[in-house]
Amino acid sequence: MPSSTMPSSLDERIKSFMAAGPYAVVGASSNRDKYGNKVLRAYQQHGLEVYPINPRATEIEGLKAYASLADVPVKLRAISIITPPAITEQVVEAAAAAGVRMVWMQPGAESEAAVKMAEDAGMEVIAGGPCFLVLAHYHE
Repeated sequence: MPSSTMPSSLDERIKSFMAAGPYAVVGASSNRDKYGNKVLRAYQQHGLEVYPINPRATEIEGLKAYASLADVPVKLRAISIITPPAITEQVVEAAAAAGVRMVWMQPGAESEAAVKMAEDAGMEVIAGGPCFLVLAHYHE
């Protein structure tokens, strides 16, 4: 497959997503019972460069938290989104503006509009598929 084409199958998109960061978790939470916290910790368990995004937090799991994708001091390659669908659509707009190449909309975060917006912006999209926690072999 030529490198200029986007991976077509879900498995290929997941493999591409996991291949390299840096990453951000949009909807990261300081509450360890919430998925936004568990996904962040899954990245940490794998030693991956990850940035928590939460406008109401200054630090999550020992990492500096950022109010928005635009505030992160590095160019992000990929993001996990754990937000309500209406917010996910706003996140996709911000991700496109920040030059993010890949988005993984966790189950419950996706919407048809958000997926279409991301695809129209040229991003690789994982949506309607498995949860990152399962594929990252997350453990408490």
